[in-house]
Amino acid sequence: MEALFSGLSALYLAKCDAAKTGQVFQAFLPASTLVRAAERLLAADYYIEDICAVDCAEGYVVVYHFDHFEAPGRVTLRVLAPHASPVVPSIANVFHGAEWHERETRDFHGVVFEGNPNLIPLLMDPDMADCFPLRKEDKARAKAKDMLEAGEVVYCHPSFTLMTPDAPAEAKESGGDKPATA
Repeated sequence: MEALFSGLSALYLAKCDAAKTGQVFQAFLPASTLVRAAERLLAADYYIEDICAVDCAEGYVVVYHFDHFEAPGRVTLRVLAPHASPVVPSIANVFHGAEWHERETRDFHGVVFEGNPNLIPLLMDPDMADCFPLRKEDKARAKAKDMLEAGEVVYCHPSFTLMTPDAPAEAKESGGDKPATA
C-alpha cells in the first residue's frame, strides 16, 4: 500500500486496524498531490466510496474513502482546506462518481472543488446555495487530532502535527521508501 504513495509529497501515512476503524490505510496529503493519488488508486483498481468534510478548528478536513472489490480494504485520503479559502482540486475527472460527492460536500460545507465540471447545488435549494448548514461556529470546532484515528504511523513529515503531534521520532524520520517531503 505504501508504494502507491511513493514519490508523492505526503504529510502523513498510517496503517490502520480495519476491525477498529474500517480502513486499512490512511494518508494526509497536501491538496497539490490529491489528483495524482486518486489516479494511482484508480490504476490499482480502487473505486470511490464517498467524499465528505469535517469542520475542524484548523480548517475543513476533506475526507475521501476508496475501496477495492478484489482485495477489500478501505483507504482514506485527507486534505486540509483552510476556512478562509476552502478550495481543493476536483477528482471528478479521475473518478466520475466523485462529481456527485463533491457537489454534496460543497452544498453542506462550502468547500469548492476546483475543476468540477458541474459544481451546482445538488441537495440545497438554489436560492440557499450560499447557506452551508454543516459549518460550525469557531467555539464549536474541535481540533482535528482529537477526532481522527491515528493508526500505526508509517511516515510523518516533521512539520506535520495535525494528527500525530507526539509521533515517535523513528516514524517521523523513517528512512527507506518514504514519500518525498513537501
